[in-house]
Amino acid sequence: MASLPISCPLSKGPSTCPVKTSPDSTILTTLKPDLLIYDFLQPWAPSLASLQNIPSVEFITTNAALTSFCVHHLKNPSAKFPFPSIYIRDYEAQKFNNLLESSSNGIKDGDRIQQFSDLCSDIILVKTSREIEAKYVDYLSGLMGKKIVPVGPLVQEPVDLKVDEETWIMKWLNKRERASVVYVCFGSEYFLTTEEIEEIAHGLELSKVSFIWVIRFPKEEKGRRVEEVLPEAFLERVGEKGIIVEGWAPQAKILKHSSVGGFVSHCGWSSVLESIKFGVPIIAMPMHLDQPINSRLVEEAGIGVLVKRTAEGSLQREEVAKVIRDVVVEKIGEGVRKKALEIRDNMKKNEDAEIDGVVEELLQLCTKRGTNVNF
Repeated sequence: MASLPISCPLSKGPSTCPVKTSPDSTILTTLKPDLLIYDFLQPWAPSLASLQNIPSVEFITTNAALTSFCVHHLKNPSAKFPFPSIYIRDYEAQKFNNLLESSSNGIKDGDRIQQFSDLCSDIILVKTSREIEAKYVDYLSGLMGKKIVPVGPLVQEPVDLKVDEETWIMKWLNKRERASVVYVCFGSEYFLTTEEIEEIAHGLELSKVSFIWVIRFPKEEKGRRVEEVLPEAFLERVGEKGIIVEGWAPQAKILKHSSVGGFVSHCGWSSVLESIKFGVPIIAMPMHLDQPINSRLVEEAGIGVLVKRTAEGSLQREEVAKVIRDVVVEKIGEGVRKKALEIRDNMKKNEDAEIDGVVEELLQLCTKRGTNVNF
């Protein structure tokens, strides 16, 4: 829903060749894949694959908590979700409804959710781990009448690009004490308002914690300068204690660095999984889409703390500063860091077993359809 579409056939030819989101069966005819893995945005994929006797399987790139919350909401609109840790606040309700009403290829996302369980095979792959979502995986399985197979976090180790921007950031981090820096980033699809930037900036300054803050502008504001949106003299006041990076930063490499003690995050699912992969506690500041649900999962798992907002949904600098200090400086952060490292280690230990389980399920699916495939 908030993630980019993934639709890649495991083919006898090059495995990097994607299936485009177009109802054109000639693509499958040309590629002749042994198996089609498709995502939420390709509702035509399983029907076309079936016509050519190609086994197919749905891959959900969001988490089981969000997916089960949405399916429950659509199937049982008057019933409470059975897990009280996962909920939507009043000021988030409209955006959540907009999420279900949004459409791609002329089909509402809410309708896709209701339809895809009838179209997909007996298994559904989900980008998650039972380590943090076992009960949601099981509940989703019951709602869908399908076997839900977690594929693990699928987070790559950071690549050393040796670009100037990366080198400069790493040199700055190398001078900081262990777990003393917060990394601040809100993903590539959300752009902070002027008011949000102001409250976050003041919050960072009040926290007195060192920081790396990535700020992005939309394409139509490409020429805008960071200094224009920050509070007056902010950069002068924070001095060497903080750095602003415009546009891009090597996120995985930063999170892996020993100096980073917290991640101020919008809680996009990929960012959450990266944070877990590297054992970094999250200062959760969700903005829209799936992020409020993800942030509640983060809190429930004990790997982060949610920044509380006003009843209208506004950020407050004092609360931003408090949560940053709680996680990075104060004693409360010790428990969060310990839990983040524990879950990191457990997920790493189980990662190979999860992938092996996925491969076994896919092999069985192919065998049922009379397809012989080697992974």
